[in-house]
Amino acid sequence: MANLIEFKLLAPYNREATLIGSFSEWEEITLEKDKDGYFRTEIELEDGDYEYKFRVRSKSWFLEPDEWVDIVDPYATDIKEETQNGIVRIKDGKKIVDTYVWQHDDKPLPSDRELVIYEMHVGDFSGGEDDPQQRGNFQHVREKLDYLCELGINAIELMPVKEYPGDYSWGYNPRYFFAPESSYGSTAELKQLIDECHGKGIRVLIDGIYNHSEASSPLTQIDHDYWYHHSPRDPDHNWGPEFNYQHYDENLDIKPAWQFIGDVVRFWIEEYHIDGIRYDAARQIDNYDFMHWIVAETKKVADPKPFYNVAEYIPESTSITNLDGPMDGCWHESFYEIVKAHICGDRFDIEELKDAIDCKRQGFLGTNNVVNYIGNHDHKRLMVELAEREIFDRAAFKRIKLGAALLATAVGIPMIWMGEEFGDYHRLDPEPTKIDWTLLENDRNRNLLEHYRGLINLRKNNHALYTENIEFCHEDLKSRVLAYVRWNDEGSLIVVVANFSDSYLADYCVPNFPKNGTWHEWTGNYDIEAKDDTITLDLPEFEAQVLVWQPR
Repeated sequence: MANLIEFKLLAPYNREATLIGSFSEWEEITLEKDKDGYFRTEIELEDGDYEYKFRVRSKSWFLEPDEWVDIVDPYATDIKEETQNGIVRIKDGKKIVDTYVWQHDDKPLPSDRELVIYEMHVGDFSGGEDDPQQRGNFQHVREKLDYLCELGINAIELMPVKEYPGDYSWGYNPRYFFAPESSYGSTAELKQLIDECHGKGIRVLIDGIYNHSEASSPLTQIDHDYWYHHSPRDPDHNWGPEFNYQHYDENLDIKPAWQFIGDVVRFWIEEYHIDGIRYDAARQIDNYDFMHWIVAETKKVADPKPFYNVAEYIPESTSITNLDGPMDGCWHESFYEIVKAHICGDRFDIEELKDAIDCKRQGFLGTNNVVNYIGNHDHKRLMVELAEREIFDRAAFKRIKLGAALLATAVGIPMIWMGEEFGDYHRLDPEPTKIDWTLLENDRNRNLLEHYRGLINLRKNNHALYTENIEFCHEDLKSRVLAYVRWNDEGSLIVVVANFSDSYLADYCVPNFPKNGTWHEWTGNYDIEAKDDTITLDLPEFEAQVLVWQPR
């Protein structure tokens, strides 16, 4: 039985538009423009899948005046890669994305302060471990969920998964904002991945690109300057046409870029049940009013589930997150830069270290405001940084473990870049570069993985690390030792004593210790007594001792 299905295209200042599709043998169907600026028509369609496009007289300055261009529907939810057509799917007389039925919507998910985030690129994370050239997909990520559960993380952050040109990209060149990348799998497979994550208590964040689009994205072809700035505002930080969040259409009483990106964000929350967004290049978005609005929209649509909005805002600024700031949190770039410098031995600045470990010293308000990391997709892996300084093998792994201990115990939410937890060494590369799972056959790599697992478990079991509470209880500039204590109001207490020198410090005394009695040294797995407000330890070079209070 056929039903009337509406097709519409917002193009308020374009003269003409038509619809073409498999349902019309690719013959043009004339569209009529309404008072709201939409070209519309209704077509009788039976249930099934159909390919389609719009044809419009462009108003974009880089084309001939009123030149006809074929474009994919900017709101297409599925793209056929071979033909670059949109797909409309009809079921029971209505447009649908797919027929996936969610199974785990009732499962409780961790709060923002409990998060341990795992950043991954779907194509490079896993899949065909015996063939490094095989690209990964959503199903391959699903196959690794047990591994991620054993690691202990409770959130994954997917590098951009919206449809981009070609079969390999990091995804920062989105062409179609409502459609997932077809080379990663189907819409239903992405939903199944997210659903199974929820079933295991793992939240799913996506990397959202709302500063810019790929140059041939449909909106650029319809009327470029209606949605985008005419030219790059900062050529040194330009990755494509930049959305113009200042533009207001008085005739229609809309802000076109706000409306489009608002529709995108609401769609991904409603259709894919995502639990948070990382906003790429938020400084370049350069519009706090828009960011306040879009964050409020996410909370409203996601309610009652938690939703975390985190900005990549570099150079970082507390204004993006604090009381008047729009975002819940931001990437803590200075944490990475400072920790990298200190575990690589480039310098020792105790005040800098304290700033990194306690973000409040930099003006942030607390745990949810910063996402700490010692690696992400934008940086060389620390294993590579160390190798460039001719630090290898045991010495390199020790320093990576020190970085991991700081990551797990600093104020803020920790994030792990895929493969970091077992010492992957691959350099950044725009070509496909799978992480090397065969490294887990080596003792040192497996030992590093166990170190990460233990630290994540420590964080889950000692909620002092969820708080903003921190005090630096011992500083020794000569020996390059720093100690700090974390606590909560329920009796959880952790002290970290970190040696940033290349000297083994035997029988090292830490005065001003917060509590006398029995402590468990987590790194070496032994109990030790604190007496007379002092504890005496052996501090190996470039190592952190993590002491957990053992109440009687």
